[in-house]
Amino acid sequence: MITCWQQLTPFREIGEFLRDKYEAATEVRVTKRGKLTVRNPRSSQRPTVNDLVYMEESPNYCVRDPALGSMGTQGRTCNRTSRGLDSCHVLCCGRGYNTLRVTRSYRCDCKFHWCCHVQCRQCTETREIHTCK
Repeated sequence: MITCWQQLTPFREIGEFLRDKYEAATEVRVTKRGKLTVRNPRSSQRPTVNDLVYMEESPNYCVRDPALGSMGTQGRTCNRTSRGLDSCHVLCCGRGYNTLRVTRSYRCDCKFHWCCHVQCRQCTETREIHTCK
């Protein structure tokens, strides 16, 4: 009997690896002969077969662009206290956010009384909602 102890690399580690590759990608262009060359010849080093290259800049998904299908992030709800991808700092692309205080009323502590009657209290809740500028 053989036991295999191999496992996949944790997803976060793979994501960090890919992000590092993305941030270090080199811009290239196609020559008349069909070869790829580095767009900026003053670049310190040439890309290897394991590096990422690109021919066009990525679109700015922070800004609305219907032609690309990008809705932008203006008006998106964000989490002011988060440090993750849902944080206002990341999601709003550095533009800041608006804070809106919302009060809502709803029925709570409902009880069924025999026969055929439900009695509830009226509760209110005040929340702050943060949306990207």
